[in-house]
Amino acid sequence: MAWNLKKTVVLVGMMGSGKTAVGGALARILGVPFLDSDTEIVRAANMSIAEIFQRDGEPFFRQKETQVITRLLETERGILSTGGGAYLAEANRQVISGKGVAVWLRAELDLLWNRVKHKTTRPLLRTDDPKATLTALAEAREPIYALADLVVDARAEYSIDDMAGQVIEALLTRPDVLERKR
Repeated sequence: MAWNLKKTVVLVGMMGSGKTAVGGALARILGVPFLDSDTEIVRAANMSIAEIFQRDGEPFFRQKETQVITRLLETERGILSTGGGAYLAEANRQVISGKGVAVWLRAELDLLWNRVKHKTTRPLLRTDDPKATLTALAEAREPIYALADLVVDARAEYSIDDMAGQVIEALLTRPDVLERKR
Protein backbone atom coordinates (compact mmCIF):
# COMPACT_ATOMS: atom_id res chain seq x y z
CA MET A 1 0.00 0.00 0.00
CA ALA A 2 1.20 3.51 -0.77
CA TRP A 3 0.93 6.36 1.70
CA ASN A 4 1.03 10.14 1.60
CA LEU A 5 2.54 11.54 4.81
CA LYS A 6 1.82 15.27 4.96
CA LYS A 7 3.45 16.12 8.30
CA THR A 8 6.23 14.66 10.39
CA VAL A 9 4.94 12.27 13.03
CA VAL A 10 6.69 12.89 16.35
CA LEU A 11 6.61 9.96 18.76
CA VAL A 12 6.60 10.99 22.42
CA GLY A 13 6.44 9.06 25.65
CA MET A 14 8.40 7.42 28.40
CA MET A 15 11.67 5.57 27.94
CA GLY A 16 10.74 2.02 27.00
CA SER A 17 7.46 2.96 25.33
CA GLY A 18 8.82 1.88 21.93
CA LYS A 19 9.47 5.23 20.25
CA THR A 20 12.63 4.08 18.46
CA ALA A 21 11.53 0.55 17.57
CA VAL A 22 7.99 1.50 16.54
CA GLY A 23 9.28 4.62 14.79
CA GLY A 24 11.65 2.57 12.64
CA ALA A 25 8.90 0.12 11.69
CA LEU A 26 6.45 2.94 10.99
CA ALA A 27 8.95 4.71 8.72
CA ARG A 28 9.61 1.46 6.83
CA ILE A 29 5.88 0.77 6.33
CA LEU A 30 5.12 4.35 5.23
CA GLY A 31 8.26 4.59 3.08
CA VAL A 32 9.58 7.74 4.79
CA PRO A 33 12.78 8.59 6.68
CA PHE A 34 13.18 7.60 10.32
CA LEU A 35 14.79 10.27 12.47
CA ASP A 36 15.81 10.07 16.12
CA SER A 37 16.49 13.31 17.98
CA ASP A 38 18.80 11.58 20.49
CA THR A 39 20.86 10.04 17.66
CA GLU A 40 21.16 13.46 16.01
CA ILE A 41 22.30 15.05 19.29
CA VAL A 42 24.89 12.30 19.84
CA ARG A 43 26.16 12.75 16.27
CA ALA A 44 26.42 16.54 16.64
CA ALA A 45 28.12 16.42 20.05
CA ASN A 46 30.28 13.38 19.26
CA MET A 47 29.53 11.97 22.70
CA SER A 48 26.83 9.85 24.30
CA ILE A 49 23.79 11.36 25.99
CA ALA A 50 25.09 10.10 29.34
CA GLU A 51 28.38 11.92 28.65
CA ILE A 52 26.54 15.12 27.68
CA PHE A 53 24.46 14.94 30.89
CA GLN A 54 27.61 14.36 32.97
CA ARG A 55 29.78 17.01 31.32
CA ASP A 56 27.31 19.77 30.46
CA GLY A 57 24.20 18.98 32.52
CA GLU A 58 20.59 18.35 31.62
CA PRO A 59 19.71 22.04 30.85
CA PHE A 60 22.42 22.13 28.14
CA PHE A 61 21.18 18.82 26.73
CA ARG A 62 17.57 20.11 26.64
CA GLN A 63 18.67 23.25 24.79
CA LYS A 64 20.44 21.15 22.13
CA GLU A 65 17.42 18.84 21.96
CA THR A 66 15.10 21.78 21.15
CA GLN A 67 17.49 22.98 18.44
CA VAL A 68 17.68 19.52 16.85
CA ILE A 69 13.91 18.89 16.98
CA THR A 70 13.20 22.29 15.42
CA ARG A 71 15.77 21.71 12.65
CA LEU A 72 14.43 18.23 11.87
CA LEU A 73 10.82 19.45 11.74
CA GLU A 74 11.81 22.30 9.42
CA THR A 75 13.94 20.23 7.04
CA GLU A 76 12.50 16.69 6.99
CA ARG A 77 9.20 14.87 6.66
CA GLY A 78 9.12 11.46 8.25
CA ILE A 79 8.89 9.74 11.61
CA LEU A 80 10.74 11.44 14.48
CA SER A 81 11.47 9.62 17.71
CA THR A 82 12.24 11.94 20.63
CA GLY A 83 13.83 11.40 24.00
CA GLY A 84 11.46 10.80 26.91
CA GLY A 85 11.91 14.32 28.28
CA ALA A 86 11.66 16.22 25.00
CA TYR A 87 7.89 16.76 25.03
CA LEU A 88 8.01 18.25 28.55
CA ALA A 89 9.40 21.54 27.20
CA GLU A 90 6.73 24.02 26.12
CA ALA A 91 8.96 25.20 23.23
CA ASN A 92 9.18 21.64 21.90
CA ARG A 93 5.42 21.07 22.21
CA GLN A 94 4.75 24.27 20.28
CA VAL A 95 7.13 23.47 17.41
CA ILE A 96 5.88 19.86 17.25
CA SER A 97 2.22 20.92 17.09
CA GLY A 98 3.00 23.70 14.64
CA LYS A 99 5.02 21.66 12.16
CA GLY A 100 4.10 18.04 12.89
CA VAL A 101 1.80 15.85 14.93
CA ALA A 102 2.59 14.42 18.37
CA VAL A 103 1.70 10.77 19.04
CA TRP A 104 2.01 9.57 22.64
CA LEU A 105 2.94 5.90 22.90
CA ARG A 106 1.25 5.27 26.23
CA ALA A 107 2.48 2.24 28.17
CA GLU A 108 1.76 0.97 31.66
CA LEU A 109 4.54 1.19 34.22
CA ASP A 110 5.12 -2.58 34.44
CA LEU A 111 5.66 -2.79 30.68
CA LEU A 112 8.06 0.17 30.73
CA TRP A 113 10.00 -1.33 33.65
CA ASN A 114 10.29 -4.73 31.95
CA ARG A 115 11.76 -3.00 28.90
CA VAL A 116 14.28 -0.71 30.63
CA LYS A 117 15.37 -2.51 33.82
CA HIS A 118 18.38 -4.22 32.19
CA LYS A 119 19.57 -1.22 30.15
CA THR A 120 22.58 0.78 31.31
CA THR A 121 22.10 3.55 28.74
CA ARG A 122 19.46 5.48 30.73
CA PRO A 123 21.18 8.29 32.68
CA LEU A 124 18.00 9.23 34.54
CA LEU A 125 17.72 5.70 35.96
CA ARG A 126 21.21 5.64 37.48
CA THR A 127 19.76 5.89 40.98
CA ASP A 128 19.61 3.70 44.10
CA ASP A 129 16.01 2.70 43.23
CA PRO A 130 15.57 2.91 39.44
CA LYS A 131 12.01 1.53 39.51
CA ALA A 132 10.94 4.23 41.97
CA THR A 133 12.66 6.80 39.76
CA LEU A 134 10.83 5.48 36.68
CA THR A 135 7.54 5.57 38.61
CA ALA A 136 8.11 9.18 39.69
CA LEU A 137 9.09 10.20 36.14
CA ALA A 138 5.94 8.57 34.72
CA GLU A 139 3.70 10.25 37.28
CA ALA A 140 5.23 13.65 36.54
CA ARG A 141 5.32 13.30 32.76
CA GLU A 142 2.06 11.56 31.85
CA PRO A 143 -0.16 14.65 32.31
CA ILE A 144 2.10 16.45 29.82
CA TYR A 145 2.21 13.54 27.38
CA ALA A 146 -1.59 13.59 27.51
CA LEU A 147 -1.42 16.94 25.64
CA ALA A 148 -0.25 15.04 22.52
CA ASP A 149 -2.44 15.20 19.42
CA LEU A 150 -2.98 11.42 19.35
CA VAL A 151 -2.57 8.61 21.89
CA VAL A 152 -1.77 4.99 21.03
CA ASP A 153 -1.68 2.40 23.81
CA ALA A 154 1.22 -0.05 23.93
CA ARG A 155 0.43 -3.61 24.94
CA ALA A 156 2.89 -6.31 25.97
CA GLU A 157 1.36 -8.74 23.45
CA TYR A 158 1.82 -6.34 20.50
CA SER A 159 4.75 -6.89 18.19
CA ILE A 160 6.61 -3.83 16.93
CA ASP A 161 4.71 -4.07 13.62
CA ASP A 162 1.40 -4.40 15.51
CA MET A 163 2.20 -1.16 17.34
CA ALA A 164 3.14 0.53 14.06
CA GLY A 165 -0.23 -0.58 12.67
CA GLN A 166 -1.98 0.93 15.71
CA VAL A 167 -0.17 4.23 15.09
CA ILE A 168 -1.19 4.17 11.41
CA GLU A 169 -4.83 3.63 12.40
CA ALA A 170 -4.61 6.64 14.72
CA LEU A 171 -2.92 8.76 12.03
CA LEU A 172 -5.64 7.91 9.50
CA THR A 173 -8.10 9.77 11.76
CA ARG A 174 -6.14 12.88 10.77
CA PRO A 175 -6.39 13.44 6.97
CA ASP A 176 -4.12 16.49 7.42
CA VAL A 177 -1.36 14.06 8.46
CA LEU A 178 -1.73 10.73 6.60
CA GLU A 179 -3.70 9.43 3.63
CA ARG A 180 -3.73 6.21 1.66
CA LYS A 181 -2.72 6.88 -1.94
CA ARG A 182 -5.38 5.75 -4.38
